[in-house]
Amino acid sequence: MRVPRSLLFVPGARPDMVAKVPRWSPDAVAVDLEDAVAAADKETAREATVAAVGELSGGDVLVLVRVNGPTTPWYADDVAAVAESAAHGVVLPKLESPEQLADLRSRLDLPVIGGLESARGIARCREILAGGDLLAAYFGAEDYIASVGGRRTAGSLEVLHARSEVVLAGALGGVGLLDQAVVAAHDAEAFRADAAAGRDLGYDGKICIHPSQVALAHEAFTPTDDEIAHARLVIEAGRSGVGVVDGEMVDDVHLRMAAAVLSRAGRRSEAELDPSTGLEA
Repeated sequence: MRVPRSLLFVPGARPDMVAKVPRWSPDAVAVDLEDAVAAADKETAREATVAAVGELSGGDVLVLVRVNGPTTPWYADDVAAVAESAAHGVVLPKLESPEQLADLRSRLDLPVIGGLESARGIARCREILAGGDLLAAYFGAEDYIASVGGRRTAGSLEVLHARSEVVLAGALGGVGLLDQAVVAAHDAEAFRADAAAGRDLGYDGKICIHPSQVALAHEAFTPTDDEIAHARLVIEAGRSGVGVVDGEMVDDVHLRMAAAVLSRAGRRSEAELDPSTGLEA
């Protein structure tokens, strides 16, 4: 199961919107029982979500349900409902300890995307991701900055440390990573710029809060034809012993980076490659 380039959040209380998900073609959808649903509507949204997920689960989109956080009164019932539903996986928000993840694992056996979106979650993110027991983790910038008492800005400098900590934890734990949301839902250029920054940091995909952001996420996290062509040149140079490509020295780190580009692209060269080196296995 590949780490999604796009994770589109859709309110669980809006089955009409859930039904439209296939037309937007995200890699994954999170039918949301948490932030998108008012406290008074949690029970009815849960029932609507189970029914709506059943309609979606046979398609090409990875269908997940975002339950309410582990410390909320709705958590246990949400998880039980997901376990009995046709969902492919679950999104666990406000993840702050390995113990919370272990508790979820004891309740259901489905792929999990965990939300690192609080001061405590970021402080313990290396422990949480160390076991590699997640399909992916996402960085929730809005909740994080609220938890530390900061102010959110368009430049995101205030969350750079936490955003980078999540990348490091994911790399150490072998967990895929989804970058922060862009709340300016209709600002395509803002999304492109933020997604490019996330890609440069090491993220694999992005949270989407509006359907229009899905294609932009795919654009940002899919290597271009030029990037793929250059990666293949680097791989070939490594095989043949050529030390320079486009005026730049080729060594082991460049081979690994080229192999990563081909892996992201979902394409392989004619020979299978060793992912650690980019050379023939």
